[in-house]
Amino acid sequence: MNRSFYIIMAAQFFSSLADNALLIAAIALLAQLHAPAWMTPLLKLFFVLSYVVLAAFVGAFADSRPKGNVMFITNTVKFIGCVAMLFGSHPLLSYAIVGLGAAAYSPAKYGILTELLPPEKLVAANGWIEGLTVSSIILGTVLGGILISHTVSTDLLSFDMPLVTTSVDTPAESAILVIMLIYVIAALINLRIPDTGIKYRAQKTNPIELVVDFAKCFKTLWNDRLGQISLAVTTLFWGAGATLQFIVLKWAQVALNMNLSQGAILQAISAFGVAGGAVYAAWKVPLKQSLRVLPHGIAMGLVVCTMAFYNADMLPATSILQIGKLNITLNLVPPYLLLILVGWLAGYFVVPMNALLQHRGHVLMSAGHSIAVQNFNENLSVLGMLSIYAILIWLDVPVPIMIVGFGISVSLIMWLVIRRHAANQAEYDSLHLIGEAKH
Repeated sequence: MNRSFYIIMAAQFFSSLADNALLIAAIALLAQLHAPAWMTPLLKLFFVLSYVVLAAFVGAFADSRPKGNVMFITNTVKFIGCVAMLFGSHPLLSYAIVGLGAAAYSPAKYGILTELLPPEKLVAANGWIEGLTVSSIILGTVLGGILISHTVSTDLLSFDMPLVTTSVDTPAESAILVIMLIYVIAALINLRIPDTGIKYRAQKTNPIELVVDFAKCFKTLWNDRLGQISLAVTTLFWGAGATLQFIVLKWAQVALNMNLSQGAILQAISAFGVAGGAVYAAWKVPLKQSLRVLPHGIAMGLVVCTMAFYNADMLPATSILQIGKLNITLNLVPPYLLLILVGWLAGYFVVPMNALLQHRGHVLMSAGHSIAVQNFNENLSVLGMLSIYAILIWLDVPVPIMIVGFGISVSLIMWLVIRRHAANQAEYDSLHLIGEAKH
């Protein structure tokens, strides 16, 4: 990997770190405003709405100029959303502005990989990018939980800058101020990303033409035998992952008696598994064998189901495992192990699928357009799943039932994807034999 790749990784790390810390701060801000419980998952829904609504336009924008320049502009939009949240805008609206920046950031972030690297390095590059992204999710979620905790927020609120008076007077607001500084760091790193020198044809500016062009790209990718399988898997993964984020927070509250700060740290545990699975896939799975990981998606859904049958009362809270100077409460060991396993399975099967999808998209169309199609599908899945989850919360459906339904649905969809791939392969083999017979 060259130096430019590591600069991209650093920019992605800090931008994603801020995104995930801001989610926890926004949840705390909703609680501060006494917002209803069903509004919490809507934060993520408002965040990803731009990915769907602007899908036809962000790909063209990403391909219209150097990717580093695109990443700087879109990171600035995220910063503006953060400022809006700090100065009284509703958290849902403010997080939607951050999502606007993220929607345009993503095609540039992933598209530049296909410009910099040959196809045989895409799985490894995706493994490192996903591993680093997941690390930023871990640290960002933990950072958000720490920033809103009583001890840290008290110290932050007690800090006074000479000659400067601010309206920051709550834990959530002090957390947002720190997160704004992280966005500034990400923006400065964006400026160091070099121009790859790759130029695309002049991008259309007519909105109708852009929508028509996007529709063609959408159809092309779904009609491709390999593209449709990898797109189906990544679409399921991101929708399920976003929903699982909120399910874990709810499970931590109901089954494990944790507050938001503790639940945020528990939520980050699964990300350790995702990072491990992503790096292992980058090491072990070549691009040509990427479809062999599909059964791990079925296993992930089944493991998620087991979460429904555990709660903190199964082991006494006083049961302590001492390892050197580290004390571990035993009733938290099973959920930790479950979440790590779920994360590992997810990371292992999604990284090869991402790489395959990027490769097929790059072959069939431009990098920015293919990533925009991918983002549209993935975030449409996020919108759908989070809407269902919000309705279930509104209906007061018990958390164990939601968890089992979620896990079974994931496994069933993955089984259908595997059957579709088998049918595609059989059709390809049949056509190949016919072609040989003609010759």
